[in-house]
Amino acid sequence: MNKSEMIDMVAEAADISKAAAGRAVDAVFDGITGSMKKGDSVTLVGFGTFSVGHRAARSGRNPRTGETIQIAE
Repeated sequence: MNKSEMIDMVAEAADISKAAAGRAVDAVFDGITGSMKKGDSVTLVGFGTFSVGHRAARSGRNPRTGETIQIAE
């Protein structure tokens, strides 16, 4: 499901306009990303938990050029 499909589903389920559903979906995503940017995790009971995962720096490869690149933490 993409964002547009989610907005359609919310609009139908809540019997609201797509514009209002879009604002509601944006508000939820903004709240989740804002909390994650502060380093907090977000738990929605019955749905899941959103958290930032940190990975060590490593070497990678540019898929277009094949060039070896360094991927930061």
